[in-house]
Amino acid sequence: MEEYIVSARKYRPDTFESVVGQDAITQTLKNSIKNNQLGQAYLFCGPRGVGKTTCARIFAKTINCSNPTENFEPCNECESCRAFIESRSFNIHELDAASNNSVEDIRALIEQVRIPPQIGSYSVYIIDEVHMLSQAAFNAFLKTLEEPPKHAIFILATTEKHKILPTILSRCQIFDFNRISVEDIRSRLEFVAQREGITAESDALHVIAQKADGAMRDALSIFDQIVSFCGKNITYQDTIKNLNVLDYEVYFKVTETLLAGNYPEALLIFDDVLKKGFEGGYFINGLASHYRDLLVCKDPGTASLIEVGEKAKAKYMEYAQKCSVPFLFNAIQIANTCDMSYRTSQNKRLLIELSLLKICNLSTNAFALPQQQPQVQQIPVKPAQAAAPQKPVAEPAAPKAVPATPKLESAPAVQPSAPKTAQPINNVAEPQGDAKVNLMKKIVGLEEKHEEETVKTNTATYGEKTYTKEDVVSAWMNFVAQYCPEGTRWRSYFKSHIPELSDNGSYIVRVEDEQMKIKLSERKEVMVNHIRKNLDNKDFEFTFTVDNSLIEVNSKKVMTQSELLEKIKESNPEVEKIITEGDFSQA
Repeated sequence: MEEYIVSARKYRPDTFESVVGQDAITQTLKNSIKNNQLGQAYLFCGPRGVGKTTCARIFAKTINCSNPTENFEPCNECESCRAFIESRSFNIHELDAASNNSVEDIRALIEQVRIPPQIGSYSVYIIDEVHMLSQAAFNAFLKTLEEPPKHAIFILATTEKHKILPTILSRCQIFDFNRISVEDIRSRLEFVAQREGITAESDALHVIAQKADGAMRDALSIFDQIVSFCGKNITYQDTIKNLNVLDYEVYFKVTETLLAGNYPEALLIFDDVLKKGFEGGYFINGLASHYRDLLVCKDPGTASLIEVGEKAKAKYMEYAQKCSVPFLFNAIQIANTCDMSYRTSQNKRLLIELSLLKICNLSTNAFALPQQQPQVQQIPVKPAQAAAPQKPVAEPAAPKAVPATPKLESAPAVQPSAPKTAQPINNVAEPQGDAKVNLMKKIVGLEEKHEEETVKTNTATYGEKTYTKEDVVSAWMNFVAQYCPEGTRWRSYFKSHIPELSDNGSYIVRVEDEQMKIKLSERKEVMVNHIRKNLDNKDFEFTFTVDNSLIEVNSKKVMTQSELLEKIKESNPEVEKIITEGDFSQA
């Protein structure tokens, strides 16, 4: 039976070219070999599994190779390269600082550094997890690191650069390794799958790459795990099932129900997620990432920022057009706030459910305060309609500005063969013939003018769009719900001070005094921007105006006993005198 070797070891890079995602570092190392500008000490730092130790081994093997290639790669055929591959090289030494971190270990290393190499030009010492050395060990290592023998080169590797002494850092050339991108990991996994004769769906490899979090070694380990579960055919569904990953289809379904205002269905979906064993924090974090991906897909220029498979990317691009930018922006804020509060919450499930309701409220007014019923637009009576008896139209009430105007009976609906006898109204006979027609035209004109004024007092135009008072009040209450927590003084204040439409067609907010006007003006930009986003109109504006009559209204509040006593003292000085000079011994 053939010996099994895990993919992380079997496909470990042995040349600079095969290193994934670290092109700048590998090119710098190759140039230093080409120009014969080798440093005395190098520090490779970065996250786990990104190729620090691998690059150190390739670098050590290349500088001792007796026949490097034209691209300054190791030949893997000379005696030095074969000795390294077979783990019998005396020129390349690896030390694990996690278990050899004492002063004695470093002193032994210093004694060994004095011995020149037997084969090749350099003795290379690779010290892994160097941040684990003790303070005394670091100090003992300083002198040798600063002035080593000509044949000695040190390569230090660490995942925690901040734990290394500045005096050590100043003696090394520092290379910062980056996390490997999802696409680079996916390409490498695809190469490994082809070499192993495994069929793998692109979306499945993307899930593995995302799960690896930028570490190539972790990705190969997960790949081996999936192969053990799926065999020679790796599918997306099997991958998310084995890795316990929440399918993005769940997030699409949640978003669809929230956009439709179907919050009961959204709560049921979340309950199903919990029943499958997923943590609530994992769900809300994934939902925030989902909305972020939808937001970047709104613009083709930023669509490249999403890291999913081609099939999933096409769906994100299509679905992003159904969501508005304000909805996605506010949904991300709500989900992110919930994620930050999740650890400290006493009722974690309620916290997430409340966040889902808030997101649902972004697209509907299901949880907003009761709105006024929209007014039914009345159809004004035209003169032509008044003259046509076959199409009678109900007449609107006469405006109050003309109290003496005679009330019209349902004359247009009466057949011409049965005319009514003129009845006196306020001792004035009803006009006949042309006079009656002219009077009706005048009344109809007044009614049309009155209706236009009524509509005008309930609407305002900003830019090219017209909004009713209900639209503005709804946006105002949305601002209050988002920025003023329940139970705070500002929440009750803003609910009782809603924008009003002034006579000149602009919105105003009445405040009690000049001091409150100044205080609110400092926060006006936030309010206006929020309402503009809700109304989708960048031209909307409102102003604060002082109304002293509000002081009397707001002064009618419940007072404590001490406040009531002070009020009585102010209104009746005799009470003060009785309290200070009176004798209460008989009371």
